[in-house]
Amino acid sequence: MTKPTLILVRGLLLVVVATAADKAALGDPQKFATTASRVGFDQRLGEQIPLDLGFRDEAGKEVGLGSYFGRRPVVLALVFHRCPLLCNQVLTGLTRSLKPLPLETGLDFDVLAVSIDPEDTPEVADRKKAGYLQQYGRPGSERGWHFLTGRKEAIDALCESVGFKYVYDPQKKIFAHAAGVVVLTPGGQAAQYFYGIEFPSKELDGAIRRAASGRVGSRIATLLLLCYDYDATTGKYTLSIVRLLRIFGTLTALSLGAYVLVMFRRDRLGRPGDEPRSEAATATPVPGPGL
Repeated sequence: MTKPTLILVRGLLLVVVATAADKAALGDPQKFATTASRVGFDQRLGEQIPLDLGFRDEAGKEVGLGSYFGRRPVVLALVFHRCPLLCNQVLTGLTRSLKPLPLETGLDFDVLAVSIDPEDTPEVADRKKAGYLQQYGRPGSERGWHFLTGRKEAIDALCESVGFKYVYDPQKKIFAHAAGVVVLTPGGQAAQYFYGIEFPSKELDGAIRRAASGRVGSRIATLLLLCYDYDATTGKYTLSIVRLLRIFGTLTALSLGAYVLVMFRRDRLGRPGDEPRSEAATATPVPGPGL
């Protein structure tokens, strides 16, 4: 077996392994399919969020959602404060992306991390805020970071307004949800969506600046990274890790397939220096006059 062929076989095996991991991790394929179909993050650009909703801030104080609007844009992250999986990565990625920006939280925009878990407490939210403020590393920026908790009715109303659809597993007490953030205008309209756990600083900067003037951005390609579950008793990952395995395995196979195709074409054309020489170049010289 030639080396290119062997590489291609290995790449295809990655897809087979990812698919096998998919089936092994699910346990209950029907439940997986049902959960996946109910989780999402729809782009509702230009839609107004309900500013009359009530929450509690990290100090335990009752606050109205509208108190965070009217002055500057808001970057909204819907998370689960006690989440052991993607929620931490979303906020870490957001913090990392905001850090190099010339814009300042509390002056140019605010960050609003709202828990989708009604059982999350202000104490947990306060610890989260302290940790991310330390990562952000800008003195005085605490006035622009807000970690809220609230009742299910308020949480669901906010999630519905920005198209954030999650599923709660009451047995394991964990949430299946998508990863991403929404940039909102000072008036509370959805201006730009970002999916995943890494947000390009330049694009985030542009979205915040556009939102500051009330402008709404355009739709982006949807590739949802879903946070679901890791079962410590079985050692199996489900939704988020399974999808990553499948995506990376497929991309690897496609890349290697393209490499094999290029190598095959090069073999067909021949290597440099192996081209047949012309008849003129290979003919025996004929002695000229006087030789």
